[in-house]
Amino acid sequence: MEAEVGSAQDAGSGRGLSGADRDATALGRASPLVLHVRVVSETGGGPEKTILDSPRYLRQFGYRSKCAYMHPPGDGSLERLAARARLAEAPLVSLPDRGPWDWRVVAALVRRCRDEDVRIWHGHDYKSNALGLWVRLFHPLRLVTTVHGWVQRTWRTPLYYRIDRWSLRHYDAVVCVSEDLYAQCRAGGVPGSRCHLIPNGVDAAAFRRIRDRETARAAWNGSPTEFLLGAAGRLSAEKGFDVLIRAVAELVRREVPVSLWIAGEGKARPALERLIRQLELGQRVRLLGHLSDLKPFYQALDVFVLSSMREGMPNVVLEAMALEVPVVATRVAGVPSLISPAENGLLVDIGSVDQLTSALQRAFTEPESRAVWGRAGRRTVETSYSFAGRMRRMVAVYQQLGVTGNGTGE
Repeated sequence: MEAEVGSAQDAGSGRGLSGADRDATALGRASPLVLHVRVVSETGGGPEKTILDSPRYLRQFGYRSKCAYMHPPGDGSLERLAARARLAEAPLVSLPDRGPWDWRVVAALVRRCRDEDVRIWHGHDYKSNALGLWVRLFHPLRLVTTVHGWVQRTWRTPLYYRIDRWSLRHYDAVVCVSEDLYAQCRAGGVPGSRCHLIPNGVDAAAFRRIRDRETARAAWNGSPTEFLLGAAGRLSAEKGFDVLIRAVAELVRREVPVSLWIAGEGKARPALERLIRQLELGQRVRLLGHLSDLKPFYQALDVFVLSSMREGMPNVVLEAMALEVPVVATRVAGVPSLISPAENGLLVDIGSVDQLTSALQRAFTEPESRAVWGRAGRRTVETSYSFAGRMRRMVAVYQQLGVTGNGTGE
């Protein structure tokens, strides 16, 4: 059954409404409620950062918020998500979901929307987008979705994509996090008046460097003399970590004193471990597992690497840039609009071990350039990709739909 996760002591039991109660007390029940809805498995992904950080920003504009997550029953990873929600002061709703035909999820969502008079349904994936249309048949609300991009692909993906395209045409507002996703939605039939380009953002105040690389690296028992690369994300095929590991092997062959740390967990771990053994990189590559706080990790690095095959607008790149870490990334989705080669980072073609190796070798041999790219990356985030600026634009979308919060946003 559905449950709300509130205070730390209530996280496991599903009891308590501490975050929701704070919203209701501070703003009053009359303030419009935004329900963010998404399916999650394992430890989630990049969209969770945007979703869980939204409630505390929306409070400034007079909106209450809750984050409803559908997940497999007994999924232990939800506890990690609950911990992140508590830190972000985001009221979290747990919805056990037994698959595409589990109509109990629909009933639970309809009941919640009626009981709490949800004014805005904000979907974040194909299933939440389809369910929003069902829920609106039983409770009047405005439908908004954020299109984060299709990154994981299975044999069902084409079907899910068709369902999503059909759903988006019936939404009141479709928010795209990158230019390529905006173009896809427009081509799929979403009218320009209802399609909005709002890139992801990062809290530049929270993601501010407080340690130099040597101090940060010492906390991880890392070598102060090695060229340290880092990557972060779900361990799955679309992240291209195998390409990155092969590039590291080539750098080792060229006698570059390089090491690689990868933060994240996922089903591809056994395959990546085998590849590391095959390339005899056991002393060079570390799989760190899930990290609840990536800031100390970023600050230890010489270069952050995004080797993804598919993305939307990756939060990890924004976070690294905010912490003045130079970035080497693939030309994927919204990344080329974020990184200007040789100004605030380097770009390489998707899947190219040769190009990635060359770019990383250039970064190694040009420490002065790395420092320039890092400082420029910070400026890019501050001027164009702040989370506060993103949320102001999101509030403007809500207001265009006639749902105005009981606050000033000051």
